[in-house]
Amino acid sequence: MYAALFVRKLAQMRHDAWKAAVRRSGLLITLGIAIVLLLVAFGIKERGHGHLTKLKTELKRPATVSPEPAAARPGGQDAVVLSRAPIPGLEMPEFLSATLLPGRGMNVLQIEAYIPGKGTVNLLASPPVEDAAKLLSGAGEDAEGNASLAMGGAIEAPWAGRVWGTKSQDGTDLTKWRGSSLSLPVNGDEEPETSTTAVSVGGLLLQRKADTVKTVAMPDGGQAQAIYDAGDFDGHWLSHTEITTIVQLSGRALEMNISARNNGNLDEPIGIGWHPRFAILSNDRKQVVLKLPNALHAQVADRHSGMPSGKLVPVQGTPYDFTSGDGKPLGTANLNDSFVQLKPRLMDSGPVIELRDPKSNYGLRITVLSVDIKALRVYAPADANFISLDPQFNYDDPFGKEWGGEDTGMVVLPPGHTAQWKIRLEIFSLNSNSSQHLEARRERRFDPPQRSLVQ
Repeated sequence: MYAALFVRKLAQMRHDAWKAAVRRSGLLITLGIAIVLLLVAFGIKERGHGHLTKLKTELKRPATVSPEPAAARPGGQDAVVLSRAPIPGLEMPEFLSATLLPGRGMNVLQIEAYIPGKGTVNLLASPPVEDAAKLLSGAGEDAEGNASLAMGGAIEAPWAGRVWGTKSQDGTDLTKWRGSSLSLPVNGDEEPETSTTAVSVGGLLLQRKADTVKTVAMPDGGQAQAIYDAGDFDGHWLSHTEITTIVQLSGRALEMNISARNNGNLDEPIGIGWHPRFAILSNDRKQVVLKLPNALHAQVADRHSGMPSGKLVPVQGTPYDFTSGDGKPLGTANLNDSFVQLKPRLMDSGPVIELRDPKSNYGLRITVLSVDIKALRVYAPADANFISLDPQFNYDDPFGKEWGGEDTGMVVLPPGHTAQWKIRLEIFSLNSNSSQHLEARRERRFDPPQRSLVQ
């Protein structure tokens, strides 16, 4: 009897539980249906206002990321950096990188090197790329590209250095070549208002953008090429000129090869040069030693203007004699002078220019590899911590009447011909053992001077 009562009680409890579950599920179903209907109504309303589409768009939109600062682009084009890794354990100076500016006529903005005892250093007196981009604005004092001449190593073409001419009413510098008039921008030091002369400096490539740029990685560095289809340089020059610049970096040397091709129908004069401003790392210019090849000093009519007198004189026994085998310290010399008719020494690949900084235990050597590089301009202000050594085809003021019948170095380029300018820049230690080792290597590497004019 008790068992039957217990079974009946369990059945009653199960029945009551089932009824309660049904009631709850019905309530849940009702609530679920009500929520769905509300969502549908809300969606219809929002779609009518276009909010649903916006919501979908926002859900699909990727998360925003703060943009990185734009890279500095001097002249509107990216800088090119040739770099290499230092050789472990090698306690000798070596090049590490070269920063080039295709947007500014392939200015060699910086050359970085490792020097034992000093570490990684910048060999050229230049600001960082970011600051250079601001200074190389193409406006104000940089309207004609002048700012390029005050940093790094500007490439100068279709002439190098300075050209004097007649001042015109529209602010140009007028000069003549073989009866043809050349109207050049005036960007040199200001002449007195009463003067009828004007000066153009540094050529017409200073702020030109490259038409093509190529780089090639190499086992011990790299190479960069930039081509400038300059035409008639915006009406300032004759014929149609194409300039090609090639810079190759390795641990021991930086080689530069600049060519100008006449793609037009007229003969044209061509001068090419490089204007590097080498920093004096020791900050003691008096002890820095300068060594120049045998040459003649181009005298100037007056030191203020720098205009040449047309007279060429030997340097022996003068303050401009830096031709001895050991060179001569700069001391307090204030130099802004040209040396022409450069002559190589026996067994040299070409005329050699050296800059040595004994306190920093390193030196730089420029070897001229083109026979038509006939001039060197040295700019070393007594109150500045840099020295500029400019190998170039032409003398200063190459079209000037003061030269009479003198060949002033401008290469006459017929249509279809190319003129080539080439130099090698080397770095070496002043330590006796290291220097002897490098000198032995240099003597084994003999490159005969190259003709500039090729077809």
